[in-house]
Amino acid sequence: MKKVVIVTTGGTIAMTKTHDGVVPFSKGNALITQVPRLDEIAEIEHIEFANVPSPYMTPSMMWKLSRVVQRLVDREDVTGVVITHGTDTLEETSYFLDLTLKTDKPVVFTAAMRNINELGTDGPRNVLSSVKVAASEKSKGIGVMVCLNDEVHAAREVTKTYTSNVATFDSPGYGPLGIVDEDEVIFFRKPLMRIHIETDGIEEKVALVKTFTGDDGSLLKIAADMGYKGIILEGFGRGNVPPEVADAVSEVADKVVIVITSRCFKGRVLDVYAYKGGGADLVKRGVILGQEVSAQKARIKLIIALGKTNDREELRKYFESSRVKKEMDI
Repeated sequence: MKKVVIVTTGGTIAMTKTHDGVVPFSKGNALITQVPRLDEIAEIEHIEFANVPSPYMTPSMMWKLSRVVQRLVDREDVTGVVITHGTDTLEETSYFLDLTLKTDKPVVFTAAMRNINELGTDGPRNVLSSVKVAASEKSKGIGVMVCLNDEVHAAREVTKTYTSNVATFDSPGYGPLGIVDEDEVIFFRKPLMRIHIETDGIEEKVALVKTFTGDDGSLLKIAADMGYKGIILEGFGRGNVPPEVADAVSEVADKVVIVITSRCFKGRVLDVYAYKGGGADLVKRGVILGQEVSAQKARIKLIIALGKTNDREELRKYFESSRVKKEMDI
């Protein structure tokens, strides 16, 4: 029988409600492996990595989790891995592993929006569906996936869209990779923008600064002065910022790597607008176009890429898609 390892990290899927509110349950991770019918799909092995709310996750923990999962998928007896995680930062951790794992075996993240003792809890169904995906031959070579509500999404594309609804995870502009329909896993497409970054470490000192109307650039300069090695600057539209922020970019670009992204959740940033603060102007000031689906995903990539190199042009290759396809390991 196929073997699927369930790696538990905590989150709402392993929480229970008390008189004070919803909190982690000491036996919550163990209960996940007792979902009915799991043993009909695969032999289950359980590893408890952590039992924390997902806002507690750090890049360092993500890196350790990646190394644990890499050792698991390197085992000949393991067919795939399912990772349970809190929903708040699941999209960051799943993308971190998608960039750092080197395997064709399925790795599937799942979670729950409702705690263990809440009416209609979605955790058990999500775990069951995820094990089906991890055990499926069709899942090979897809990369790290996220499976909730019987939908399968790519780690790079997925985001949490709703604070409380069980249908919270979506891939705006892309849609799901596939679905789980009863006992069948059905894929509609494969992600084409995946890359693998081979690195021996990471750089955690990467900040995320969101610009706003009337922004005078002070926050960007403060972040640079605090010793951050990289900054994700979330701009408007195609990657545009107020003129004072452009001045701030010029002041700090020599001492910190700046990657521009957009607050829009569809499309990509591009060097189109040449006015002061426009994308084309920022590129001339040394900014890298962060063609990721969100600022938080770009931050994860920069954390990993800075662990490999500090060279600006090499870093640019990781973000600007036309260069990625030519020079990176797709």
